[in-house]
Amino acid sequence: MNTDQNQNPYFSLDDTGRLQVSESDWRKVLSPEVYHIAREKGTERPWTSPFEESKEIGTYHCKACGNALFQSDTKFESGCGWPSFYKPISKTSIIYTPDHSHGMERTEVSCGRCKAHLGHVFEDGPPPTGLRYCINGVILHFDKKK
Repeated sequence: MNTDQNQNPYFSLDDTGRLQVSESDWRKVLSPEVYHIAREKGTERPWTSPFEESKEIGTYHCKACGNALFQSDTKFESGCGWPSFYKPISKTSIIYTPDHSHGMERTEVSCGRCKAHLGHVFEDGPPPTGLRYCINGVILHFDKKK
C-alpha cells in the first residue's frame, strides 16, 4: 500500500476538478488512518492532532486530494480538541450534508473535490461567520506560506 502523497495520483495542490475514484483505488493510495476518516467517516481522538494548536501561517488542504480548504487566518482556538476554522476558502471547497448519526442533528462537511469526510460544522463559532468547522487533523495537509 502506498501512503506517500507524492505517490497518490489524485493529490494535487493545483487541480480543482471533481474526482470520481473507486473505494478500492482510494484504499490503495491512502494510509489506513486517512482512509478511515476520509472514506468511512471516522473521527480521530480529540487533542491528538498537531494542527489543533498550530499557529503557522499557510493553507490547509484535503490530505486525500490536495483541495484547498481553509486559510490559517480563519483558524481559532475552540477548545473542542480538533482544529477549528470559521470560514472555508471558497463556497465550492466544502460540501454540506445533514448528518443524523449517533442520535444527533449535525451538518457533515466533506471535501468539495473528492468528497472525503472532514468533520462537522456548528453554529457556535466566532464572528464574522458564527460558524465552527470542527475538522479531523488526520485529513488535513498543511502548506506553509513561504
